[in-house]
Amino acid sequence: MNPSDIRWNDEARAKILDDADRVLREAVLDIAGSDPGTNADAIYADLNSRLKDRFIDYEPGPDIRTYADAIAAGEWASPGAAG
Repeated sequence: MNPSDIRWNDEARAKILDDADRVLREAVLDIAGSDPGTNADAIYADLNSRLKDRFIDYEPGPDIRTYADAIAAGEWASPGAAG
């Protein structure tokens, strides 16, 4: 067996990704529903602080900035507003 053969099976891989999406979604919607104001940098920092300890080797990417900007712009006024 080669080291490259050591990997999660497709079912486990899909669950890991679904779980990661759920954690991200919950953080974004929680912040969006808590009247965060319009400071995208503060929202970005809040998202990062909520996510950094939930993932191994977490590094914020441009998607986190996209969500922070959307929250600051009022695109998600409440968790029920996400679609």
